[in-house]
Amino acid sequence: SSLLADLTPNTHTWSRLKAALSVHRKNKGNARSRWFFLGGLDYEWVVTTRWERLPRVFSPQVPCEDADLSDAEKVCAECGQPRPLPWEQCVLPQRMKQCVKIGEGTFGEVFSTTNASGDTVALKIIPVEGSEKVNGEDQKTFGEILHEIIISKELSSLKEKQRNKTPGFIGLNGLHCVQGRYPPDFLNAWDAFDQQKGSENDRPGFFKADQLFIILEFEFGGADLENSNGTLKSLMVAKSILHQVTAALAVAEQELHFEHRDLHWGNVLVKATTQKTGSFLLNGAAHSLETKGVLVRIIDYSLSRLEIDDLTVSCDISNDEELFMGRGDYQFDIYRLMRRENGNNWSSYHPHTNVLWLHYLCSKLLSMKYRGSGGRGFKAMRGELTHFHDNVLQYSSATEALRTCPMFQ
Repeated sequence: SSLLADLTPNTHTWSRLKAALSVHRKNKGNARSRWFFLGGLDYEWVVTTRWERLPRVFSPQVPCEDADLSDAEKVCAECGQPRPLPWEQCVLPQRMKQCVKIGEGTFGEVFSTTNASGDTVALKIIPVEGSEKVNGEDQKTFGEILHEIIISKELSSLKEKQRNKTPGFIGLNGLHCVQGRYPPDFLNAWDAFDQQKGSENDRPGFFKADQLFIILEFEFGGADLENSNGTLKSLMVAKSILHQVTAALAVAEQELHFEHRDLHWGNVLVKATTQKTGSFLLNGAAHSLETKGVLVRIIDYSLSRLEIDDLTVSCDISNDEELFMGRGDYQFDIYRLMRRENGNNWSSYHPHTNVLWLHYLCSKLLSMKYRGSGGRGFKAMRGELTHFHDNVLQYSSATEALRTCPMFQ
C-alpha cells in the first residue's frame, strides 16, 4: 500500500522484515494500561534475538536486502532513519510545547499534540532496550516493538486497500526512534496529568541521555467507550458504533484473517463528526452506513492474530493462566470462551472470537447511559439492540453478522 511505501524505505523489503520476525508472548499477568483517549491492555512480547551494543547494531552502512539485520536496524529502517535521532529532530519544539498527556500504561506514555497541518495527533512514547525497569517492568526490546509496528501498519493500511477497505482501525501516521533525556515539555505535561487525574506510572524524568525511545504517531481517535459513558447522544449512536465495529472487523477478516481477541470497551475509540455516512469495501463491493455523528476507531492489537501473505502473526497466551482466571466482568469470560473455541491453539484462525467481542460490546452499550435516554424511539431502539445481543452469537464471523443481521440491512 502507499502507507507502507511511505513508512518503509527501499533499503530492505517488507517481505524480508516479515520473514525475519519471530515472536512469542512473555507471561506477564500484571500488564496494565490506562488510556483516556488511546488505550487498552498492553502485553509484552519476546523475540529470539537481542542486540547488545549500540555501535554494532546501528551500522553506518545501508543494509543490503540479503544482510542479516538486527532488530534495531529493522526498526530504524521502518522509521526511515539510519540511527536514533535527538528528540527535537523528530518532534519539533513548537509541537512539544503543545503536548498534553492523555493516557498511560506499563509500556509508557501517550500525549496529544498537533502535526504540521494543525491536526491533533497522539504520540505513544515507549522506552526500549534500557536496563532500568519502567513502571515495574522490563523495557520492551526492539523485537517486541517490531511486532507492534507490523500489526499497526497492516491494519492502518486497510484504509488504502482496493478490495477490502476500512478506516475503522486507528491510523498510524509515522514512526520515530529517538535518544536522550525526556524533554521538559513532556515532563510538564506528565506532571499536569498526575495532578489532575493521578498517574500510576513512574515519572519519566529519571531516564539518562543514552536512553532510546520509539514514538508512534497515531491519528487522534477520540475517547474510549468506557470514558464515553453518559456522553453519547442516544441508542441510535450505539447502533452506529456496533455497525462500524462489525464492518471494520469484517473487512479485516476478509483481507487478513484477523481476530482482535481483546476488544473490550477501552479499545474502541469514538469521536464526533459532521459526516453523515461512512463507507467501506468488502470483497470489492462498496457499502455505506450512517455515522449518527460519531466515528469509530479500533486500537490495541496486543493479543491480535492476522495473516500477511504466508506468515501468521499471533500472540501465544496458552500458558497465561492468570488471564483466564479473571472474574467480575463479562470481558474475562470472553477470554475463556475464546480458549474453548480454539482449543488453546492461538495461531489458528477462529473468526467467531470477533463475534464474541461484538456480543460483549453490545452488552456494554446496553448498560451505558445516554443523554437522550427518554427520547422518541428509545424503547424501539433498545429492543433492536437487545435482539442483536440475543442472536449475534449464532453467526460464524463478523462478516456473516454484517451480511445477515437484520439490524445492519
